Amino acid sequence: MAALSDRNEPPQAIDPEEGTQTPPEALGKRFLQPRTFVSFGLAAFIVFFVVRGLDIDMTDVWRQIRSANLPLLAIAFLTYYFAILIRAIRWRRMLIQVGIDEQHGYHLPGVPGTFQILTLSLFANCVVPARLGDAYRSFLLKDRSGASFGVGFGTILAERLIDVVVMVGVVVTAGAVVFGTNVPGRAEQAFLLGLGVVIIGVFGALGLWFFRERIEAAIPQRFSGHFQRLNKGIFDILRKPFPFAAMGILIWLMDGMRVYLVAESLGARLTVPEAIVVSMLSALVTIVPFTPAGLGVVEGFMVWLLPQFGVPQDTAVAIALIDRSITYLSLLVIGLPLYVVNLRRVVRQPHTDVEPAAGST
Repeated sequence: MAALSDRNEPPQAIDPEEGTQTPPEALGKRFLQPRTFVSFGLAAFIVFFVVRGLDIDMTDVWRQIRSANLPLLAIAFLTYYFAILIRAIRWRRMLIQVGIDEQHGYHLPGVPGTFQILTLSLFANCVVPARLGDAYRSFLLKDRSGASFGVGFGTILAERLIDVVVMVGVVVTAGAVVFGTNVPGRAEQAFLLGLGVVIIGVFGALGLWFFRERIEAAIPQRFSGHFQRLNKGIFDILRKPFPFAAMGILIWLMDGMRVYLVAESLGARLTVPEAIVVSMLSALVTIVPFTPAGLGVVEGFMVWLLPQFGVPQDTAVAIALIDRSITYLSLLVIGLPLYVVNLRRVVRQPHTDVEPAAGST
């Protein structure tokens, strides 16, 4: 493990078994797998169940959507993508913190390039289940910078843990303002799910750190380097998590503002703390990725939760549809051309993998 702190070794050829990768062409094949169609079928069933079960007047829903305030929706759209930009800046700082930068021989993309990688990973999460976009993000980083797949994926795992901890903290604070001690049952279940993930994540990270030598000794030798790189990506971030957590607070607050702006565009009476609770709890229910990007699950949960704040049922459906048009549909529209361009670039310009030794990053 001591070798992990030495970042001055010269580059060497990549380990051919480095990490589990998700190249662009593999992403397309995964989309055509049966489990992907099953996940979309599940999403369609949830939406159908919600619409039929709640006796929603879709004519009124479409009327409200057509009469929405377009300038406010434009601001909501920009707020969402500005939050992604902040995520990209934060992740780039994480990569620098683990030594993936020009100083250590890597071609780290600038902020626009990192933003594109993050957008592509979110697009991947929208079309395949199980958050495979995270692996795709690590592959794109490796392809463009020559960095280790394992270290890159480790930073993503650390980012996820920080985000969930911050999310739970934000939703508890906003929820205390909104609900007091009278938390609706399903909202409480979503919160408990998030809290459970935080506990598992924290104890999992502690176990990974304190028992790292035993784990490394127990796994086959050919996986030892992978484990070291993954460990490094995680704990080089978790040693100094607070700047990234502060940026996470800003990101989640912006997500709440997006929901507030969407509600405001329809004339719905929703306060900022209530909008934050809606956005955070809707994000929490996607922790277990049954469907791509929580498709169907998020919409159904929003339609149930918004009336708890006095929003009419049909208006709640309109808010959910517009908000998901921003956070899901727009990623398909923007991400698909980016994906095609990236696929053509990879095919035309085969990448020769070069990576510093395991101890150099």
